[in-house]
Amino acid sequence: MPSSRRLLAGLTLATSLISPPLLADARPLAVVAPWEVTGSDPSTSGYIFGRMGIAETLVEVDAEGRPAPGLASDWSVDEEGLSWRFGLRDEVVFHDGTPLTAEAVAASLRYAQAKPGMLSSAPIAAIEADGDAVVITLEAPFAPLPALLTHSTTQILAPAAYAEDGRVEAMIATGPYRLTELSPPQRLTAERFADYWGAAPAIEAVSYLAVGRGETRALMAESGDADIVFTLDPASRGRLARQERLALHVEPLPRTIVIKVNAGHPFLADETARRALSQAIDRRGIAAGLLRAPEAAAPELFPASLGPWHLGLDGEAGDPAAAQGRLDALGWQANGQGVRERDGEPLRLTLTTFADRPELPLVATALQDQWRELGIDLEVAVGNASGIPSGHRDGSLELGLAARNYGLVPDPLGTLLDDFGGDAQAPGGDWGAMNWSDAEVTAWLDTLRHDADPATRAELAGRVAERLNQAMPVIPVAWYQQTAAVNAELQGFSIDPLERSYRLEELTWTP
Repeated sequence: MPSSRRLLAGLTLATSLISPPLLADARPLAVVAPWEVTGSDPSTSGYIFGRMGIAETLVEVDAEGRPAPGLASDWSVDEEGLSWRFGLRDEVVFHDGTPLTAEAVAASLRYAQAKPGMLSSAPIAAIEADGDAVVITLEAPFAPLPALLTHSTTQILAPAAYAEDGRVEAMIATGPYRLTELSPPQRLTAERFADYWGAAPAIEAVSYLAVGRGETRALMAESGDADIVFTLDPASRGRLARQERLALHVEPLPRTIVIKVNAGHPFLADETARRALSQAIDRRGIAAGLLRAPEAAAPELFPASLGPWHLGLDGEAGDPAAAQGRLDALGWQANGQGVRERDGEPLRLTLTTFADRPELPLVATALQDQWRELGIDLEVAVGNASGIPSGHRDGSLELGLAARNYGLVPDPLGTLLDDFGGDAQAPGGDWGAMNWSDAEVTAWLDTLRHDADPATRAELAGRVAERLNQAMPVIPVAWYQQTAAVNAELQGFSIDPLERSYRLEELTWTP
């Protein structure tokens, strides 16, 4: 059966005999990526609405990754660091035609604060409108507040978007594209918003389709059923690079493929065991052989793009002999089947991962082979992405392989507070530490909340990074490379390294 895109092409050809051809900017644009759209609420799907240019935040991010004006034209903080004042842009309207007001912004942020998201890590006492500005009052100084307000969970929606209890009933925002159809969990369509406050995009209509299987996404790029396809598996990248009608793009991101470790597990509670697992990994082999990007090998958690958080360590090839010695010291001895045992119990673990990112099962299989040489019987379980956070919450997770984005906001602190800022009573977050806490790390992160001195912040960032590298509550494997296959007739395409936007408003069709 012919695809819908081919049917559309046939209809266009037929009607061109009796009507002028479509204008270049009237040609629709189709985006395909792995991530589902679960509904209208920014707390769950805001990253898709932001990437598609539908919803915006109070604060944006500039080309250097620093907070910059968004819907807020400017901001300031008082001497005590407790009262932040955000002025708003003039003449901004929501997609339903209502004006952007301080009251609407304050209400939207209060709704966001009440739900899971970045704002929960800030000590916010009140969010109020004051004339044409929004004032956020804090209980304690919190230097990275503007960075948190760039996160997709803080997107500003119109009053009509909310039910009385704060539920989001409709996606009514301010972006250059206006939502026209939402069919969770897979599809949305949007059209150019004629009253957008900024430069109008050239392309009139865009669509998004969530496709979980990497092979299917690659086939859609190859067949022309999609114009932009994100997150390609390494094998498909080689094939698509030979297609003349496609352009292949690769961009390093502040995202790290990590192994989340249950530090409460009796086999993994000792830091020595976690370091042994890390030393046994041939990161260079995984990066070059599986990811086709030797430079992606990650001997530490944070890539160079994160500045003072990056330590500049070596060790991509691992040290299997040192890893063997560490397990020997812990009393693990090889049995006749090549599996280590201690007190009659085999060293058997389960690594949970998911296929939404097609490289993760491949990396998991490589780890299984490499750790087998260490005497570990590792089972790989490939399921849904939700399996890792749910396993964290119910305590069943032993090891989880995922890709964690430490650039969710311009300051990594927002993510690290959630991942590693807990104490013994509430250690770690869904994608960070599990049953691990460190009083000094918690104190350093707490200081970073309020201390704005650049030298102090750089020093503490290095301390945190070094301690995490020593204790290994999560084990780094590779730094992530975002990939995209793009219709060669599109001009102006680029990948946002912070993954905030697909930059659709910058694109044009070749005339």
